[in-house]
Formats: sequence, structure tokens, C-alpha cells
Amino acid sequence: MPEKPAAAALGRGAVNTSSSRPIPITQVTAQTHARLSSGISELDRVLGGGIVPGGVVLVGGDPGIGKSTLLTQVAHAISSRSNPGGEPTSVLYVSGEESVQQIKLRSERVGAGSDHLYLLNETEISSIIHQIAALSPGLVVIDSIQTTYDSALDSAPGNVSQIRNCASMLAQVAKGGGPPIFLIGHVTKEGSLAGPRVLEHMVDTVLYFEGDRSHAYRIVRSVKNRFGSTDEIGIFEMREEGLVEVENPSAALLAERSQHQTGSAVTATIEGSRPLLVEVQALVARSFLANPRRTATGFELNRLNMLLAVLEKRVGLRLGDQDVYVNVAGGLKVTDPAVDLAVIMAIASNFREQPVDPDAVILGEVGLGGEIRSTPRLELRVREAARLGFTKVITSSRHKMKGSLGAEVISAGNVVDAIRYGLQPPISGS
Repeated sequence: MPEKPAAAALGRGAVNTSSSRPIPITQVTAQTHARLSSGISELDRVLGGGIVPGGVVLVGGDPGIGKSTLLTQVAHAISSRSNPGGEPTSVLYVSGEESVQQIKLRSERVGAGSDHLYLLNETEISSIIHQIAALSPGLVVIDSIQTTYDSALDSAPGNVSQIRNCASMLAQVAKGGGPPIFLIGHVTKEGSLAGPRVLEHMVDTVLYFEGDRSHAYRIVRSVKNRFGSTDEIGIFEMREEGLVEVENPSAALLAERSQHQTGSAVTATIEGSRPLLVEVQALVARSFLANPRRTATGFELNRLNMLLAVLEKRVGLRLGDQDVYVNVAGGLKVTDPAVDLAVIMAIASNFREQPVDPDAVILGEVGLGGEIRSTPRLELRVREAARLGFTKVITSSRHKMKGSLGAEVISAGNVVDAIRYGLQPPISGS
């Protein structure tokens, strides 16, 4: 009788040293992790409820956007309180880019001054791990993973092999009963994390900072999370005293909206479990170029081009000789298809010099035929609109609403109907 392939492979010299044995899934006991609060509710939301013991979190973002500031605040919050046993929780902040004096200056600016927050200026990974073992902290911050190196390797810090090896050693420390570890990572010009792609696979959670340094608001978004959802975002405002949580993001994002200006429409998007009202702005101007400009900030450019084609074909707006600029105010990036109708409404508003009804929120995905498709979780969006004082919601006619949600839901079958319902008479003198 011929040998089975697996048995034959073992018989040719392979050694089975594994002590693991397969077990039925019904016999596996599910374990829940007691999470550690970061002291910042917006960050806890993105992490899925807090910091998981033994977890490794990679934080990426442009230089100067607030990564070190946020983690300094987290380090202070955790080191300022006691653990469940009543003992103080120590935090080790390791920096390879700044001296301890520079970190001290930033700490004073954000009000971080706990006796149990320890600073270490070190880049050699073995020395860092030795200090972690000696201190036994409750949290470790590495700023940044690109500056750490292993002296056993010949390559320079920041090299692919160095980053992979150092991250692997730190992950082993965390998984072997050590503290949770935050790794700060640099990004490339394209906005992705520098270093090997495998770095993102070696950690449990990957967070990205979004926003522009010239804007006050910062968005922390989870793009990978083994212990929670990847749909949540945290919204912060950068102030002199550090990053401050935005408790009412919809109101903050609409605070500077001009209600009677053309080219402005308000829509409701869903980020994780939270509805957000955002302002979509559009500017349409005569082009003097052979190929008119199409620019989108915070919105996908290819989708903008599709919506412009719908306006040309289904509505009859002649935009072929017009430059079109679309911007999502506040530095937010939206990918929700329900924002389509607001983009179309803002463009039509500016082109026709007719303001959008300031009391209306515009919702709906737009198809190539000009039809308006249904919006998921509409009730949640309508309630958020009503909470902010909006009295109307223009959306798809396919929705059958039950009961009052605080705002009138106006049904539109296609973009022509939506424009007719949503645009006000032209501004006097235009």
C-alpha cells in the first residue's frame, strides 16, 4: 500500500516538532480581553473600546500632524492613574528622533508631567527590550520604528530588514506577556507607511492620521484592527495645548458654513457607528484650457468625473468648457456613495447661481441613469440632521419611512427632481 503524502514527507527527513494538536472548534473557549482605556474616548472608539493587553498598534501619518502629541497625551493619561491592584502604572516612551529634553518641552505644552512617565533616548533594539524588561511598564511607545535598529544586522536603520526585524522582536515582547506597544511610523510621499508592507501584517492594529497641518481638525482612522471594527474614526482639533477631542463633530464641521452661498450642500455620511454631517463645496468656472480642470479634495476624482457626465447627459448642464472644483470642508475624506447627490447638488447650485435650501440635507447614491438609489441606515442620518436643526432631507423615493424622525423626508426619483426640490431661486443680481 503506497504511503500517504504527508507520511512520506515526514519519512524523508522532515521532523515534526510541533506540540499542537487540532481540536474541534466547539471545544475552544472564547476569551475576552480586558481593555486598558487610553484616557481619550475618541482614540478608544477607534481602537474598538480601548488598548488590548499585549497588542501592537502602528500609528502612521504625515510629519507634524500630531502622532507624537497624541501618544504623549495617552502616555500621560495612563501613567497618571493606578492599575486595578492600586499600584501606579508606568509608561515608557522611547524616542530615537528627539532628545529627552525635546520630549519634555512637548510634554509641558500638553500638560503631561507624571512621575511614572519614563523617557528613553535609544535606538538599539536589544537595549530597548532590556529596558522594557527592567521597568515592566504598562505601556510602551516607540517613536519611531524607522529609527530603531538591530546591531546584529549590517544594514542601516530604516532598511527593510531592520524595520521587519525590530518590529518582530517588539511584537514578540508584547505577545509574550509584555505590555501593549504603540509604534509610530513614517509615511511616504504617496501617504502609505514607509518600510515593508509586511510591517502592517505583523501588528494588530494600524491607525492613520488624516488631515492637513493647515487645518485644525485631525482624523484618526483604523485601517486594520484584529480586536475591533475598521469603520470607526476619531476626530480631534489641534490646539496649543495638544489634540482635543471634538465632542460634537457634525456641529464643528458645519460651524463656518455660509447658508446662502451657491455651491454648498450638506450631506450625512456614516463613519463606523456615527453619523456625520459634512459640507460639500463646489466651484464651477469657465475654463480657458483645452482640457478643463477637474479637482477633488476629500472626494474621489474618478467618481466626480462620473457625476459630471451624469449632469451633462441626464440634466443637460453644459460643463465641457468649465473647470470644476469639489471640496469636502474640514479636511475630511469621504467614500460613502450617499454623498453623490450632495456633490451633484453643489455643482448644479454654483453653475446655475442658485443656492441650495439651507434647511435641507442631501442624501443618495447616483446611478448612471440619473436615478437616486437608496441610502443605508437612513434613519440614523435623518435623526442626526434633525438634531442639528435641519428640517428637510432630500433622498431616494425608494425609502418608505415609518413614523416621524424629526425632519421631513422629501423623495426624489432622479437627479432632475432632486435639483428641482433642493435649489432655491437665483441670487438677486446674478
